Amino acid sequence: MRSTSRLVAVIVAVVVALLAQVTVLPEIAPLLTWHGVGPGPVLLVVVATALVTDPRFATLTGFFAGLLLDLAPPADHLAGRWALALLVVGYVVSRLAHDHQPVAPGPLELERAAHGRPPWTLVLAAAAGGSFVGNSVFALSGVLLGDHAGGLTDLLRVVGIALPWDVAAALVVVPLTTWLFARLAAPQPGLRLTPRAPWRTPTA
Repeated sequence: MRSTSRLVAVIVAVVVALLAQVTVLPEIAPLLTWHGVGPGPVLLVVVATALVTDPRFATLTGFFAGLLLDLAPPADHLAGRWALALLVVGYVVSRLAHDHQPVAPGPLELERAAHGRPPWTLVLAAAAGGSFVGNSVFALSGVLLGDHAGGLTDLLRVVGIALPWDVAAALVVVPLTTWLFARLAAPQPGLRLTPRAPWRTPTA
């Protein structure tokens, strides 16, 4: 994947997700939140990026996406908490996803490779893991920095509520993001999307 095209793809995905999270979701909060907790499109874009790029790019994407989320109004927390959380998400999801892929993908993986889509099981697992890691790091950083008034029970409740919301939203956000990467940063015929995405093995 060409670096410039890949950068354009991730910028578009992060900006759209950020706008959705800070403008659209608050307007429909009663429908998509429970106890004030809902899905995190920006986190899921980082998860999707981690699935189709290398750990270094995913980590940088997580940091800058989180920083934008920290600075976007109506942010009411110390800047840097989401940057740290999504940085960890990008690195952890990318490493675990790529390191545990089969060496020789089967016919189903090859068919998905032609459309730039990771397997659904991987998408759901990555969304669940990314949600748990990201929200946990964000919550714990608030406790350590004195930026959270609730106790441990409140933190566990937030993480537990956010996880199913993020897994459900991943069914839409992750495919759209990987489609955007395939459109804006499509590799040349016969090449892998990245050296660490085994489901992108070229067909004969």
